[in-house]
Amino acid sequence: MSIVFLLIAGFAGALMAVQGCLNSYLGEKLGLIPAAFSVQLLGTLTVGGLLLLSRQGGSLLGTVGKIPYYYWLGGPIGVAIIYGVAAAISRIGAGNATTGIIFFQLLTAYLIDHFGLFNQEAVPLTAGKIIGILLMVGGAFLLLRR
Repeated sequence: MSIVFLLIAGFAGALMAVQGCLNSYLGEKLGLIPAAFSVQLLGTLTVGGLLLLSRQGGSLLGTVGKIPYYYWLGGPIGVAIIYGVAAAISRIGAGNATTGIIFFQLLTAYLIDHFGLFNQEAVPLTAGKIIGILLMVGGAFLLLRR
């Protein structure tokens, strides 16, 4: 495993916690739907600018029709994530919301790996991983106690 990519993933995780707090504030001030729209619009403009700068637009247009429809659900799922995180953080706090996010994100990721879903290489769920998940459940319980 490359430490560089583990650090990149860790940085993305840290940004997710920051983004959740920012989105929660926007949700309180604008409403959750307008906040999600604003965040998605700014994200679209940002990645659109990057797409233009990278000059990869032509390859995008050439392959759009060849991709199965369910791979395009990332956009709507992103809206649900923004909405859900903003709603949860404003009600239960950043730490509690992130505990739930991380737990269910890891559980889902291990199921995707185990069954090889979404064109991912199948990676078996081992006894060690199951013990790790059970330890996470215990850790999440301790983190969520008042």
